[in-house]
Amino acid sequence: MTDYIDNPTTDNAPAPVPELSALLVHLLKGVLYREDDERLWASLLRLQARVREQAAILLLELVLDEAEGHAFLKGRPDPEEESAGPRLPRLVVRRQLPYAVSLMLALLRKKLAESDAGGGDTRLVLSRDQIVDLVRLFLPDGPNEARLIDQVEGTINKVVELGFLRKLKPTPGAAANEAGHYEVRRILKAYVDAQWLADFDARLETYRSALAGAGRAKESGDG
Repeated sequence: MTDYIDNPTTDNAPAPVPELSALLVHLLKGVLYREDDERLWASLLRLQARVREQAAILLLELVLDEAEGHAFLKGRPDPEEESAGPRLPRLVVRRQLPYAVSLMLALLRKKLAESDAGGGDTRLVLSRDQIVDLVRLFLPDGPNEARLIDQVEGTINKVVELGFLRKLKPTPGAAANEAGHYEVRRILKAYVDAQWLADFDARLETYRSALAGAGRAKESGDG
């Protein structure tokens, strides 16, 4: 995936462009954030046309959001999908997320939208306890508090692995038992758009109503 330019000092032998190679390798590994690497971000703005060309060969598309300061590669529709010919293998595999992960992503996305609407800090930082409170209403009754927190922490770890949350280092002098804090990465806005969120909101309401109905039925049976 190395791009080449003509080198007039030799007999037209191609010379590699290290910047382009570095960009493609980074983007194939994950999201590029402006705040994490200003130099590489500047290279992307300058070489984005070449990045798009190289990514297209792999059926990938560059998603670049200068306002939010992030960029990533996503899969493009396979041109062979509508034909009877063989399908090309995908570099980026589509996968369905577990309900608990989808739920947390939707709730974090709503929280991010509320934070933006409030005109506050562009960074949204939440404690573990705040995230637990977000999802508590959508979990069935039964697990005790310790088990509930363990379940939510497991989901938080998965969301961190996906790159939508970043665990922050504890501040100097913080208490040893202080709950961790997490930054909601703004890349979440690119993955969870308004339509997806609206659809998920409808499913959440259905699920919440089902939980409420099950709770009333249980109370009636106990009585």
